[in-house]
Amino acid sequence: MGWMTRIRHRLLGGMPIYDGTGSGRRTLAWGVSNPGAVAALAYTQDSLRAKSRDLVRRNAWAAAGVEAFVANAIGTGIKPQSMVADAAQREAIQRLWWAWCESADAAGVTDFYGVQALACRAMLEGGEALVRLRWRRPEDGLPVALQVQVLEAEHLPVMFNADADNGHVIRAGIEFDRLGRRVAYHLYRSHPNDGALAPMSGAGGVETVRVPADEVVHLFRALRPGQIRGEPWLARALVKLNELDQYDDAELVRKKTAAMFAGFITRMSPEDSLLGEGLADGNGVALAGLEPGTLQILEPGEDIKFSAPADVGSSYADFMRLQFRAVAAAMGITYEMLTGDLTQVNYSSIRAGLLEFRRRCEATQHAVIVHQLCRPIWRAWMDQAVLEGALSLPGYALKPRSFQTARWVPQGWQWVDPQKEFTAMKLAIRAGLTSRSEAISAYGYDAEDVDREIAADNARADALGLVFDSDPRHDQAPASPATGSAQPLDQPTE
Repeated sequence: MGWMTRIRHRLLGGMPIYDGTGSGRRTLAWGVSNPGAVAALAYTQDSLRAKSRDLVRRNAWAAAGVEAFVANAIGTGIKPQSMVADAAQREAIQRLWWAWCESADAAGVTDFYGVQALACRAMLEGGEALVRLRWRRPEDGLPVALQVQVLEAEHLPVMFNADADNGHVIRAGIEFDRLGRRVAYHLYRSHPNDGALAPMSGAGGVETVRVPADEVVHLFRALRPGQIRGEPWLARALVKLNELDQYDDAELVRKKTAAMFAGFITRMSPEDSLLGEGLADGNGVALAGLEPGTLQILEPGEDIKFSAPADVGSSYADFMRLQFRAVAAAMGITYEMLTGDLTQVNYSSIRAGLLEFRRRCEATQHAVIVHQLCRPIWRAWMDQAVLEGALSLPGYALKPRSFQTARWVPQGWQWVDPQKEFTAMKLAIRAGLTSRSEAISAYGYDAEDVDREIAADNARADALGLVFDSDPRHDQAPASPATGSAQPLDQPTE
């Protein structure tokens, strides 16, 4: 025994500090490994991704969990609000952005906010998503000559590891410089599992092309320092979901079998026709039907027994509910979102669950989706817009960051009891604890747009002589022709 080992045993008294470090009966079969953040996914990512995609394709709960998170994290889109001080410049930026959003998708099947949802869904299902920036020609007729293309994670080969001649290293398809910065992505020209079915595969389906890092957005949730590839969000629920699906199918088959009322006849003389059954088939099996209200007299020595499949009792619902809670916890959503079951909730419980989920969702929105996806595309879009003259921003070349600042506002949350929430928000605004702009942004709207709409509505109402109950003039009589001022309705007019 070495001196370090002797000191350790002397300090610890020969006993482990933590139960998990012991080698007794309880941990005898507990074999563990401790791979690094890169190695942990290097040999497992393809298998995890394939199983995750398989479950989302054929398992209703896995698909519902993914769709629930996408609907809450993206919804109708995470929209930018330019922070440029000049009102005219800010208005021009927003107007051009809305015009560009409709043509943002390189595939032409959705708009920019649909691209957000598609990329988020690909990240949840496959662990990561790649969004490539595609610059276009002026003759393409786009508001800004830029489009984005969403690629699945399979376009980036996991096992592509090499040392480049320029001193860079390639790990899991990503090229790093000597300082560890990403400089390029080595992507397949088409999806490697589509083969000749890909529209643009040609002969390059298994060939990679080097794409500079500033043209690729790599969207994934980093769970460990040093992690360079993403982990599917269903990774911790794969086995449980698969076995739970099989169990539920088996229970369905058992119920179906139990519903098939069957009887088995025992008789002393096989040649007799007890219930009027037909002749035996080639295997010697004769079948007979049973009609409602039938009373059949059995001959001496004959008997009939009915099938009685075993029943799991009343534990099925509780067992499934408990398992679904574990699956929901693994996916980072609530049980109610996963199953749609609201039978055991009340206002307090569902609000507490939603608050916890929304904290997690907001962390993903701002630390992953906004930071990795929205901001790089916004900066590239503005660079291109200024370069081609679609935006006139004097001084942009000297201080681009001052023009690129923007607030990204997700879709607002819909609360369980809107009256209580709006009352609390109104009190917060009047107490000076928040601003109208912040309150409006919490519901996914731009305060300037809302103010313009309110002003336009008020002007139109005044022009038409409309007085609503939100107007202070609602409880007053029409203005007196002599004085030109309105009189309260509870006072007589002269």
